[in-house]
Amino acid sequence: MTLKKLLIVFLLFVSFNLYFSQEVVIKNDKVLLDGKQILKAEKINVAQYSFFTMKDDDEILMYRYMDNETPMYQDDDYFILNFLTEKTKVESKDFTKIANFMNSRKGMEKLVKWLLKERVINNEGELNPDRVQVFKEKYDENITERTFR
Repeated sequence: MTLKKLLIVFLLFVSFNLYFSQEVVIKNDKVLLDGKQILKAEKINVAQYSFFTMKDDDEILMYRYMDNETPMYQDDDYFILNFLTEKTKVESKDFTKIANFMNSRKGMEKLVKWLLKERVINNEGELNPDRVQVFKEKYDENITERTFR
Protein backbone atom coordinates (compact mmCIF):
# COMPACT_ATOMS: atom_id res chain seq x y z
CA MET A 1 0.00 0.00 0.00
CA THR A 2 2.80 2.47 0.77
CA LEU A 3 4.41 1.83 -2.61
CA LYS A 4 1.15 2.80 -4.27
CA LYS A 5 0.97 6.05 -2.25
CA LEU A 6 4.60 6.81 -3.02
CA LEU A 7 3.96 6.31 -6.74
CA ILE A 8 0.94 8.63 -6.61
CA VAL A 9 2.93 11.35 -4.83
CA PHE A 10 5.76 10.99 -7.36
CA LEU A 11 3.38 11.27 -10.32
CA LEU A 12 1.70 14.33 -8.81
CA PHE A 13 5.09 15.96 -8.27
CA VAL A 14 6.20 15.26 -11.85
CA SER A 15 2.92 16.46 -13.35
CA PHE A 16 3.05 19.62 -11.20
CA ASN A 17 6.55 20.43 -12.49
CA LEU A 18 5.56 19.76 -16.09
CA TYR A 19 2.43 21.89 -15.75
CA PHE A 20 4.28 24.91 -14.39
CA SER A 21 7.40 24.66 -16.55
CA GLN A 22 7.55 27.24 -19.28
CA GLU A 23 8.85 26.45 -22.73
CA VAL A 24 11.08 29.13 -24.24
CA VAL A 25 12.06 28.82 -27.89
CA ILE A 26 13.92 31.22 -30.15
CA LYS A 27 12.87 30.70 -33.74
CA ASN A 28 13.15 33.05 -36.73
CA ASP A 29 14.29 35.94 -34.47
CA LYS A 30 11.23 35.50 -32.25
CA VAL A 31 11.33 34.62 -28.56
CA LEU A 32 8.35 32.38 -27.90
CA LEU A 33 7.04 31.60 -24.43
CA ASP A 34 4.69 28.62 -24.59
CA GLY A 35 4.09 29.42 -28.27
CA LYS A 36 3.36 33.15 -27.77
CA GLN A 37 5.91 35.72 -28.96
CA ILE A 38 7.12 37.93 -26.11
CA LEU A 39 10.35 39.42 -27.53
CA LYS A 40 12.29 39.83 -30.74
CA ALA A 41 15.84 38.50 -30.85
CA GLU A 42 18.75 39.41 -33.08
CA LYS A 43 21.89 37.34 -33.28
CA ILE A 44 24.63 39.84 -34.01
CA ASN A 45 27.40 37.22 -33.97
CA VAL A 46 28.30 34.07 -32.03
CA ALA A 47 29.15 36.13 -28.94
CA GLN A 48 26.40 38.73 -28.99
CA TYR A 49 22.59 38.80 -28.94
CA SER A 50 20.09 41.63 -28.60
CA PHE A 51 16.49 41.44 -27.41
CA PHE A 52 13.74 43.90 -28.35
CA THR A 53 10.24 44.59 -27.03
CA MET A 54 7.19 43.70 -29.05
CA LYS A 55 5.35 46.92 -28.21
CA ASP A 56 7.74 49.59 -29.46
CA ASP A 57 10.74 47.61 -30.75
CA ASP A 58 13.09 49.11 -28.12
CA GLU A 59 16.26 47.18 -27.41
CA ILE A 60 15.98 46.20 -23.76
CA LEU A 61 18.75 43.64 -23.33
CA MET A 62 22.08 42.93 -24.94
CA TYR A 63 24.06 39.78 -24.13
CA ARG A 64 27.78 39.75 -24.89
CA TYR A 65 30.36 37.03 -24.29
CA MET A 66 33.82 38.37 -23.42
CA ASP A 67 36.95 36.25 -23.83
CA ASN A 68 38.95 38.94 -21.97
CA GLU A 69 41.32 39.19 -24.94
CA THR A 70 42.72 35.73 -24.19
CA PRO A 71 40.98 33.37 -26.62
CA MET A 72 43.06 30.32 -25.67
CA TYR A 73 42.61 30.82 -21.90
CA GLN A 74 39.01 30.35 -20.81
CA ASP A 75 39.23 30.75 -17.04
CA ASP A 76 38.94 34.53 -17.33
CA ASP A 77 35.93 34.52 -19.71
CA TYR A 78 32.69 36.17 -18.62
CA PHE A 79 29.43 37.48 -20.00
CA ILE A 80 27.74 40.85 -19.81
CA LEU A 81 24.00 41.38 -19.61
CA ASN A 82 23.30 45.00 -20.44
CA PHE A 83 19.76 46.03 -19.49
CA LEU A 84 19.73 49.07 -21.76
CA THR A 85 16.50 50.77 -20.72
CA GLU A 86 17.49 50.43 -17.05
CA LYS A 87 21.12 51.50 -17.66
CA THR A 88 22.29 48.46 -15.69
CA LYS A 89 25.07 45.98 -16.48
CA VAL A 90 25.56 42.57 -14.94
CA GLU A 91 28.90 40.83 -15.45
CA SER A 92 29.32 37.22 -14.40
CA LYS A 93 31.59 34.23 -14.86
CA ASP A 94 28.84 31.78 -13.88
CA PHE A 95 28.06 30.18 -17.23
CA THR A 96 26.04 27.37 -15.62
CA LYS A 97 22.83 29.41 -16.04
CA ILE A 98 23.23 29.85 -19.80
CA ALA A 99 25.93 27.50 -21.08
CA ASN A 100 25.13 25.40 -24.08
CA PHE A 101 28.28 24.86 -26.06
CA MET A 102 28.21 24.92 -29.84
CA ASN A 103 24.64 26.31 -29.92
CA SER A 104 24.26 29.96 -28.94
CA ARG A 105 20.50 29.92 -29.60
CA LYS A 106 19.97 27.25 -26.93
CA GLY A 107 22.11 29.27 -24.55
CA MET A 108 19.94 32.34 -25.15
CA GLU A 109 16.81 30.26 -24.54
CA LYS A 110 18.31 29.28 -21.17
CA LEU A 111 19.09 32.95 -20.51
CA VAL A 112 15.46 33.97 -21.12
CA LYS A 113 14.22 31.13 -18.87
CA TRP A 114 16.59 32.33 -16.16
CA LEU A 115 15.34 35.93 -16.47
CA LEU A 116 11.73 34.71 -16.35
CA LYS A 117 12.45 32.61 -13.28
CA GLU A 118 14.08 35.59 -11.55
CA ARG A 119 11.06 37.73 -12.64
CA VAL A 120 13.36 40.19 -14.43
CA ILE A 121 11.20 39.70 -17.52
CA ASN A 122 7.49 39.03 -17.18
CA ASN A 123 5.32 36.81 -19.40
CA GLU A 124 4.66 39.79 -21.68
CA GLY A 125 8.38 40.39 -22.30
CA GLU A 126 8.56 43.55 -20.21
CA LEU A 127 11.41 44.34 -17.82
CA ASN A 128 10.66 44.77 -14.13
CA PRO A 129 13.01 47.59 -12.98
CA ASP A 130 12.94 46.50 -9.32
CA ARG A 131 13.80 42.91 -10.23
CA VAL A 132 16.62 44.10 -12.54
CA GLN A 133 18.24 45.72 -9.49
CA VAL A 134 17.72 42.59 -7.37
CA PHE A 135 19.21 40.51 -10.20
CA LYS A 136 22.24 42.81 -10.32
CA GLU A 137 22.73 42.50 -6.56
CA LYS A 138 22.53 38.71 -6.74
CA TYR A 139 24.68 37.98 -9.78
CA ASP A 140 26.91 40.94 -10.72
CA GLU A 141 30.62 40.20 -10.16
CA ASN A 142 31.82 43.64 -11.32
CA ILE A 143 34.57 42.09 -13.44
CA THR A 144 35.44 45.16 -15.52
CA GLU A 145 36.13 47.24 -12.42
CA ARG A 146 38.38 44.52 -10.98
CA THR A 147 40.37 43.96 -14.19
CA PHE A 148 43.67 45.74 -14.71
CA ARG A 149 44.26 46.91 -18.27
